[in-house]
Amino acid sequence: MGWSTREVANLAGTTVNTVRHYHRVGLLDVPDRASNGYKQYQVRHLVRLLQIRRLRDLGVPLERIEHVGGDSDPSSQALAAIDADLALSIERLQRARAEISAIMQGSSATDVPSGFEDVAARLSAPERALMLIYSQLYDEDAMADVRKMLETHRDEVTAAFDALAPDADETQRRQLAEKYAPKVARSLAEYPWLSDPTEHLSQSPEIAQKALFQSIVALYNPAQIDVIARASVIAQELLPEMAEGRHE
Repeated sequence: MGWSTREVANLAGTTVNTVRHYHRVGLLDVPDRASNGYKQYQVRHLVRLLQIRRLRDLGVPLERIEHVGGDSDPSSQALAAIDADLALSIERLQRARAEISAIMQGSSATDVPSGFEDVAARLSAPERALMLIYSQLYDEDAMADVRKMLETHRDEVTAAFDALAPDADETQRRQLAEKYAPKVARSLAEYPWLSDPTEHLSQSPEIAQKALFQSIVALYNPAQIDVIARASVIAQELLPEMAEGRHE
């Protein structure tokens, strides 16, 4: 006599659907059927279900269970890999808990990428949004450079740019662009990858360029976008002098 699917599921502390799923993915052998057509689970099936449950309770992913259970002894190599994954998960959870605690205490921010909390107060709302978008486009090295740039970011020129009205006249735009251009040129000289970020992109250049363009258009008003364009042109003219000055 054996057990029915429901009976063996109850004994193993799981569900009928879970038992059937284990059959489908090859973790549990399908038992023979009795003369009435019903499956007849044996002790070995119950033991296997309990093994699977034990490994799942330890956090072993379902797709790896076949390498550490069954009729053979667990694989030390497979278990070591799983243990390493669990250690990383614990580390991520600990970082997340620490950051959540900081947010609850008011010393962190949720609208900037991790690691940018210290500079968040210096950023405008569009800049915070851009940092989140940047974190999806650039690798860790690039984001570290961006953070360094932001540490000395806030000044009168930046404040004037943030306050620029959408209907600012030609003179205001030109003058602000001329003041803003040296900041852009210094950044380009100090971080050459800004001119060609291909090696630091986590997305394709096409996707990154489209995302950046759409983000700028959505986050800044027409006058600010015009200043950005003008300052970029002037910065390219200033760049050789800036670069030469850095090597003297």
